[in-house]
Amino acid sequence: MKLLIVGLGNPGEQYDRTRHNVGFIVIDKVAESMGLVWKQEKKFKAFIANGDRVMLIKPTTFMNLSGEAVSKVASFYKIDPKNVVVVHDDVDFPFLEWKIQLGKDSAGHKGVEDIMQKLGTSDFWRVRVGVGRPESVQFGVEDYVLSSFAKEDLQKVEELSGEVLNNIQKKFFQ
Repeated sequence: MKLLIVGLGNPGEQYDRTRHNVGFIVIDKVAESMGLVWKQEKKFKAFIANGDRVMLIKPTTFMNLSGEAVSKVASFYKIDPKNVVVVHDDVDFPFLEWKIQLGKDSAGHKGVEDIMQKLGTSDFWRVRVGVGRPESVQFGVEDYVLSSFAKEDLQKVEELSGEVLNNIQKKFFQ
């Protein structure tokens, strides 16, 4: 069984440290801890890091179009949606809280909605990583998720990736 782990984020340096890119941040640390190297695969519209039992991808499309890369990779490699794990930001969870769930709705996350639409199912795993909500009501959610993490918060997210990976491995490989 091959497991496809997808990190969601937006391409481009200006988004690297943003809350919306928490999926990319986590999956980059996962790739590093597994000794995997990213390679751009234009036909899939994604960066791919391929291991023995795990394939990691970061779509090169903007977040709201992530389903295109996920469906192309899953189809080409014949990966069942139940073996797809999508790591993404969630404003409904407090900062650094996270949860793995199978087959839930998108909770308004446009990237997850696009994956559901392109895969034709919601029957895949989601790792919802909490980024919290803005403290001020004058700071909109969209602006908040596109704002950068403070250096110490970014470090905490990177440290969280080990815990997320360990739980994914326990769930699928033990």
